[in-house]
Amino acid sequence: MGEARGFWVAAPGRGEIRAETLAQRRSGEVLVRARVSAISRGSEGLVFRGEVPESEYRRMRSPFQQGEFPAPVKYGYASVGVIEDGPAERIGERVFCLHPHQDRYIVPAEATVPVPAEVPDRRAALAANLETAINGVWDGTPGPGDRVAVIGAGVVGGFVAALAARIPGTEVELIDIDPGRAALAARIGCGFSGPETAPGDADLVFHASGDPAGLALALRLAGTEATVVEMSWYGTRAASLPLGEAFHSRRLTIRSSQVGSVPPGRSPRWSRRRRLALALSLLRDPMFDAFLSGDTPFAELPELMPRLAQPGSGVLCHTVHFD
Repeated sequence: MGEARGFWVAAPGRGEIRAETLAQRRSGEVLVRARVSAISRGSEGLVFRGEVPESEYRRMRSPFQQGEFPAPVKYGYASVGVIEDGPAERIGERVFCLHPHQDRYIVPAEATVPVPAEVPDRRAALAANLETAINGVWDGTPGPGDRVAVIGAGVVGGFVAALAARIPGTEVELIDIDPGRAALAARIGCGFSGPETAPGDADLVFHASGDPAGLALALRLAGTEATVVEMSWYGTRAASLPLGEAFHSRRLTIRSSQVGSVPPGRSPRWSRRRRLALALSLLRDPMFDAFLSGDTPFAELPELMPRLAQPGSGVLCHTVHFD
């Protein structure tokens, strides 16, 4: 089937593009030519820096990962492309696949999900992060009229805020240390605060800043018997929490959320594929373009990743194109 080029973390902090020969496509598989991929800065930053704990090597694997942590490893999960070979009825179909950054790849046909015609390529590449946010909202179960605080105005936190703000009567406050994120909050229909001025007594708090200080803030903002949904993943870092303050007297709950599994109450009816199709459907809304930052040719990804992998880079979702 010819050659392909994929991005590998050759060693912590260093990436390179490697050529490989594609195997012959088998029955039930499709050949996809990538058009765009997205960089998920949170998890990909941890992988690029070599900060995946050894205990999480298996659970942290992406669906079509090659290699092993810490390196060399080919990692990623946000690819949009076109089927070039496969069943006749699917040739030319634009699809999303949870595949690492690679220009051509062969995967099982069922691993590709059609992209709605109204969704442009770059916006479609947001589907994996939006799927994470959907899972978080399901875990938190916000309801009409709730006061919802979302700490961390990155892509996942912003998506959670945008989804919660569309529930009738909710009051959603997006909280971030960067005052420049106020424009994003306004675009998605939320209030905005810095950590020092954020309102408390929230019915539900989502934490997605990736910083343990943000989780401590979440506990301070939560009202009595409220739930804090923890969506950050710290890799090898420890998170120290003030559980000796009002945590017990206010009977707070900390609930983890992770996209690797559908919440138990939905898993009898919802597959991961159905959840991903929902994310792609929601991306028909042009509002999600607010989360797209820069775009870079695939050949420049080895030089780009060291900058994007640094905490505090200020980037939302950076895409890569394969033209």
